[in-house]
Order: sequence, then structure tokens, then C-alpha cells
Amino acid sequence: MKESQKRYYPQIDTGLTDDMVSERKQENLNYRDSENRTKTIPEIILKNLITPFNILNAFLAAAVFMSGSYKNLLFLGVVICNMLISTLQEIHAKRLTDKLSLLATSTATLIRNGKLEKKSIYEIVLDDIITFNRGDQVVVDSVIKQGEVEVNESVITGETDPIYKKEGDMILSGSYITSGSCVAQVEHVGVDNYTSKISTGTKFIKKVNSEIMSTINRIIKIVSIVIVPLGLILFLRQYGIHHSLNQAILNTVAAVIGMIPEGLVLLTSTVLAVGVAKLTRYNVLVQQLYGIETLARVDT
Repeated sequence: MKESQKRYYPQIDTGLTDDMVSERKQENLNYRDSENRTKTIPEIILKNLITPFNILNAFLAAAVFMSGSYKNLLFLGVVICNMLISTLQEIHAKRLTDKLSLLATSTATLIRNGKLEKKSIYEIVLDDIITFNRGDQVVVDSVIKQGEVEVNESVITGETDPIYKKEGDMILSGSYITSGSCVAQVEHVGVDNYTSKISTGTKFIKKVNSEIMSTINRIIKIVSIVIVPLGLILFLRQYGIHHSLNQAILNTVAAVIGMIPEGLVLLTSTVLAVGVAKLTRYNVLVQQLYGIETLARVDT
């Protein structure tokens, strides 16, 4: 919300008029969900597809494919398994993250045109007058105009003790009214809402600083540099011995594959996936496979 935004301060027994509500909606000052999104499924697939490990193996697979010996493409099973483990885990985490919501209610009781109206939370606009009673969840950040309540903010702050709120105090979206009742004025909507800020932070995925992933990628890059001239020498030697292009390709690829730590890559992904599965049993959502490594550094 802009600081220069015109504010309304209606009487609590009257509330906003229909014209005021329409004006607020035209200004996009109505309730809406957080606009921050997680990665799309194509983005996740592309991220796990375009890696140094996959590119190197794809080059070798292309060489084998051109030789016509399709049965020798079985080494791609390691590549596919490794990619599936990380991709499926991230897609599963994405779907769960998209479903995350701190609000368990979809309606609110507003005062408009001097009448009590039960409306969808998406109908709420800035400066609306809203009523809260015991057991209600606060759906938008609001300032109490009349009444006294105790709120439970455990959902948003982790604090389980009830907090006393009186006239002039802010009650945060996501909290619950445990006792009392009040009439309040909507203070924040959209991305300014406390729950929206938490949701945005939850869905934001920053680049993982993983030493394991960095080390593996570094090994693959070094191996790639080494095997190019070495592979060329092996190919020329095999071609000189067998005088068969296809046989030279197969023998060279077989030797080169042995230099790539494919088992290490697959083993790492498998171990991390097992860790993710164990954390899931404790209702912990791991957004990225290598988040397990980050968790291992936590010392509190």
C-alpha cells in the first residue's frame, strides 16, 4: 500500500459504502493471494535435465546411437534414475508448497452500508469494517476500533500464549480470536498482509549453496576436460586396431564411461532422497534435494 494512498475512516456502525468499495477495487486495493509463485514443472524438469553430468552422458549416448548398437545405451539408466529422483522430489515439493495456506477460512463478516454482510475474503477491501468473534480467524491485518480480544498467534509466530489486544492495537492475519469480540478496520490487503509476507518467504527458493553438488559438478567438469583428448587418443588407437568405426566408438565410450563417477552421482541422489523421505514422516517439507545438506549444518 502506498503511503500517499487516500484512506477512509468510516463509522464502525456504518462501514464503507458501495461506491467506496468499487473505488477500492478499481485501485486494486482488495484482498488477493500472494503473487509469488514457485517454479513451474517445465522449469524444474529443465533445471534437472541441463546439468554437466547429463550433458556429458548425452554426448556419449549420441555416439553410441550413431554406431547402431542400441543395447549399449543401458548406461543411460543411471542418468535417467538420477534425474527422476531429483525431478519428482522437487515437483512433489512444489505441489505441496502451492497448497500452503495460513488461512483456514474463506469468509468474513463485514459492515457495509450500515448492515452486517457475510462476504468472501476476496471481497474485502482496504478500510473495510470487519467484525471478529471468539473462534474466528483474522483474515486481514486490522486495527481494533471497538472491543477487546485475546488472540492466539501460534500459526504465524509460534507463540502459544494468548495475547491481549485492545482498541488501537493491530491484530495480524492468520491469528485466532480465543476470547472476546471486536470491530476492526482493515489496515493491509494483498502483499502487505502479514500472511502474504510469510507465504512469499515460504515459496521463495534461493539458489542452493551445496558443497556436495558443487564438488560433483567440479569433478564432472574436470573429467570432461580430461576425457576429451584422452577419448580422442583412445578412439584413434581403437580405429587403428579394428579398422571399424562402430567398434572404435563402442570401445572408446566403454572406456570413457568408466572414468565418469556415475555411481557416485546416483548414490548421492539416492541418499539425499532417503533423507527427504525420513523428514517427510515428521511433516517437514524439503523443497530441494540438496536442502538436506544445508539442514546438516544447523547447530541449534
